[in-house]
Amino acid sequence: MNFDDFDAHFDRFTSDVFRLENLQQYAVSSEDERLKAFREGTARSVRSVRTSPWLARIAVTTVAGKSWERVHVVDHPLSEYLRYELEGYVESQAAGEQINIADRAADESLSELGEDFWLFDADSPEAYAVLMHYDDEGHFVGFDHTTEVAVLERCRTERELVLQHAVDLNTYLAERKADL
Repeated sequence: MNFDDFDAHFDRFTSDVFRLENLQQYAVSSEDERLKAFREGTARSVRSVRTSPWLARIAVTTVAGKSWERVHVVDHPLSEYLRYELEGYVESQAAGEQINIADRAADESLSELGEDFWLFDADSPEAYAVLMHYDDEGHFVGFDHTTEVAVLERCRTERELVLQHAVDLNTYLAERKADL
């Protein structure tokens, strides 16, 4: 699968998409400028449905009745990258994505999660997943599309597990204000 194939999944899903993120840092070169601004405490470029094709896609599909949901499983204290990412999540949430945060310390089973994934149309006969692969530093190294029943079941099980231990972004930010 190439990036165009991956990107097309977000135009093809029919009802819902779910993202599980487990890493405490992602090394994404397209975020370097915004991460540097965050680190230096300077103004970051505006990211909204008007300036970001990604956020526009979320907004258009949610208005059409599709749902986007994400859970990031975090460790405390938060890494610099996660503190930066929480600000970006506010922008994604404004576009229509439901953002949730789960504290890995809440349940030991959260330490046994598999790799990151996107789960599309999870409870339909057309369900499929895209497994995301990263190296130890958080650099993206590839992805795999799958409709394998056992893998889809693992993704569904992990989705339910993290949702049981997650709180919505606004609650998390209010409860953890001192940590941010």
